[in-house]
Amino acid sequence: MSTPVEVHAKAESLYSVGMTDVVDSPTAPDHAETLFGPDIPQVRSLVTEIPGPRSIELMNRRSGAVSAGVGGTLPVFVDRAGGGVIVDVDGNSLIDLGSGIAVTTIGNAHPAVVKAITEQAPRFTHTCFMVTPYEGYVAVCEQLNRLTPGDHAKKSALFNSGAEAVENAVKIARAYTGRQAIVVFEHGYHGRTNLTMALTSKNMPYKHSFGPFAPEVYRVPMSYPFRDGRYTGAEVATWATTKMDKEIGGANIAAILIEPIQGEGGFIVPATGFLKELSDYATANGIVFISDEIQSGFCRTGQWFAIEFDHVVPDMITTAKGIADGMPLAGVTGRAEMMDAVHAGGLGGTYGGNPVACAAALASIHVMETEDSNTRAQQIETLMRARLNAMAEAHPHIGDIRGRGAMLAIELVTPGTLEPDAEAASRISKACHGEGVVVLSAGTFGNVLRFLPPLSISDELLHEALDVLAANL
Repeated sequence: MSTPVEVHAKAESLYSVGMTDVVDSPTAPDHAETLFGPDIPQVRSLVTEIPGPRSIELMNRRSGAVSAGVGGTLPVFVDRAGGGVIVDVDGNSLIDLGSGIAVTTIGNAHPAVVKAITEQAPRFTHTCFMVTPYEGYVAVCEQLNRLTPGDHAKKSALFNSGAEAVENAVKIARAYTGRQAIVVFEHGYHGRTNLTMALTSKNMPYKHSFGPFAPEVYRVPMSYPFRDGRYTGAEVATWATTKMDKEIGGANIAAILIEPIQGEGGFIVPATGFLKELSDYATANGIVFISDEIQSGFCRTGQWFAIEFDHVVPDMITTAKGIADGMPLAGVTGRAEMMDAVHAGGLGGTYGGNPVACAAALASIHVMETEDSNTRAQQIETLMRARLNAMAEAHPHIGDIRGRGAMLAIELVTPGTLEPDAEAASRISKACHGEGVVVLSAGTFGNVLRFLPPLSISDELLHEALDVLAANL
């Protein structure tokens, strides 16, 4: 075990290098010629096996320093990323179909975001908005109020993470309604805090051994067309609302909380009519209808927010992930009267709406509008669906292709059945990783491969990544 002096010395050396001592690696590129962000060559290139020797060395250090409870997908350490690629510390260039779980939507280290960060950071990195406020926080709230669905008066509050946003949305709904019960849905995911674990459906790895969980959380059926396709969205919604009426009582429900496209649950897109029926039920019963857009928001699906496909205007929206291109920021946006129902001081947090993160968010939103990110997401969907449909014809264990925009997934099953095939998902993802393509798994049954490419990825790289996927099915 390293002594405190040795650990301190190592930390100093890392600081002096700037991030890691990758410059000492024989496989690392000459930093005098190193390109960053979208200037990185947009190619898949493997110069070592995955993982390479430098990543293996860092994995060993990780095991000695980082809690084993922090999971991992690929055993590689990143040096640079941009466009549609990630370059690891061994010099391997991988095609990115994950975007840091739907975060770097406009591409890692986008020049506009980098510029905004580097301009803000020297001015001040923190004051706490609740102590001495700054314009950036207000400007982000104004943008959220403008972009979210509905022309009613809105207000927003900023936080650090998606889980924080969800927790605070629940707080606001309870304060506004004077009620306690929160309704969520099968297969839903909302975070890793105590309350959001209670709101989340899947046990492993999110909830196991972490209870007891927050009370007054009720789970109802979710529309899952691949598995309940003989029923309409309105019919499944009736199952849910009947359960609300009979087991909870509509007059006791503060909020209905739902992802318009479920994320960790497997990119489940509910049948047409499901969300509308739920929204109508909420309105009729004085319930706050909350759309959790943490993974699906900010042009990921080809609309600013996924719920727009269903022509539903929610009372409240939670956002995070793609809002600031990698900087930690989250928001709750809702009807002004709801957002103002909380007493002064009831919302906030030391770092919520950090000024550097706000600068990144404003730059990201500007890029999304000026580069027409929604159209690019739609183009990606067209390309990917054509390729995935062809794969499904050749490989019957692809049971379903679903999602919207650059948020697509395949569900793997035993051919001719609905039996989940998690082993196939694990095998295929591992094979893709070994060939330099970053893919992610998902789903309650662990049998879904999800694809979240940055919108900055080229068609050529997308096709190459899908070639690798097809070869490993």
